[in-house]
Amino acid sequence: MRYTDALSTHTSQAANKTLRNTYGLLSLTLLFSAFTAGISMVFNLPHPGLILTLVGFYGLLFLTYKCRNSAIGLLCVFALTGFMGLTLGPILNAYLSMSNGATLIMSALGMTGLSFLGLSAYALVSKKDFSFLNGFITIGFFALLFAMIAGFFVQLPALQIFISVGFTLFSGAIILLQTSEIVRGGETNYIMATVNLYVALYNMFLSLLSLFGMASDD
Repeated sequence: MRYTDALSTHTSQAANKTLRNTYGLLSLTLLFSAFTAGISMVFNLPHPGLILTLVGFYGLLFLTYKCRNSAIGLLCVFALTGFMGLTLGPILNAYLSMSNGATLIMSALGMTGLSFLGLSAYALVSKKDFSFLNGFITIGFFALLFAMIAGFFVQLPALQIFISVGFTLFSGAIILLQTSEIVRGGETNYIMATVNLYVALYNMFLSLLSLFGMASDD
């Protein structure tokens, strides 16, 4: 009984440490990403395009994964999130060129923040096991991938709405699952936990921004 209690306490302490490190690193990466997005906006940098964005993202993601257990992994995380911030700048500039662009951006940002806080708080307080979402996430990934490929050939507003709503739900599921795994001790690497949460927030923000833009006919 004593051994069980000691093991439970150790697991809880390790989970709390991972959680603190994850939220701390996530805060720093979000600030750095906002900084690089601001630089991109000020200098009006062009969007690198889909292919270069995917190559840069997955290349840096792979490098982060390989170095996740070393100090170099921290540099990789900032390189990845900084790069994503640079790709976000041109998109924000495009929305700011609209009459209500600033309102759309702030609405999407606020909704993303509230969603993250709500989902994270629920996972933290309930301590539920959300591993059942793995199936939903896997199916959702392939469904969204197929929808995005179809979107290159068929320009349908309904398809764009489906993709945006799908990515919003997909991102919410990742936030729940990742937070739950940290709390329950299933995730002990705060670098990878940070990357997963950052990508979820990035996709959720862009998806909500797209939905708000379509809702306002922009």
